[in-house]
Amino acid sequence: MIPVITIDGPSGSGKGTVGELLAKKLGWRFLDSGALYRALALTALKRDVDLTDVSSLKELAINLDIEFILDCRIILKGQDVSREIRTEECSLAASKVAVLPEIRKVLLKRQRDFRQKPGLVADGRDMGTVVFPDAQLKVFLIASQKERAERRYRQLQEQEINVSLHDVFQDLQKRDKRDELRLKPASDAKVIDTTKLSIDKVLRKILKLL
Repeated sequence: MIPVITIDGPSGSGKGTVGELLAKKLGWRFLDSGALYRALALTALKRDVDLTDVSSLKELAINLDIEFILDCRIILKGQDVSREIRTEECSLAASKVAVLPEIRKVLLKRQRDFRQKPGLVADGRDMGTVVFPDAQLKVFLIASQKERAERRYRQLQEQEINVSLHDVFQDLQKRDKRDELRLKPASDAKVIDTTKLSIDKVLRKILKLL
């Protein structure tokens, strides 16, 4: 069986980087599941598809042409959309799309298709509980809301996206409230509190577990 490591939990914007660093270290494939929903939302916005039009959204999801490059780049239909999918407009749209059961079902298959040799590091919510329940190692990263908001804010600043820390914190609180039933580790997951840890230290902890 092709091995999978899942990186899950509400850790903030540093989580994806941990997953990418781990994938690079191991020479494995990488999946950022959240980016799938963002890419779908971006595609819908560009094509003026109503975010409640499940039939049209399903068609877009089935034909979503996306690739993850291990230097924090997301390629959609041959174009780098790494910055576009991180905007607040796209984030809001992705949140609306992600709650639709029919869309989650379609993207579940797409996520599992990333399981290819020599192995996969899968980053995102529900990775260890729903998408890859048979993963060889499940890691659930947590951090305080304050720390997570500051991480997200710094990420947006680096991308030259103008937003206030207050707005980022409020958006994070709303998202946590909406996802509180899904923000639970698998029974066999290893929980790591990243609040006071650097990315390198988190990576070393995961490699030690592996």
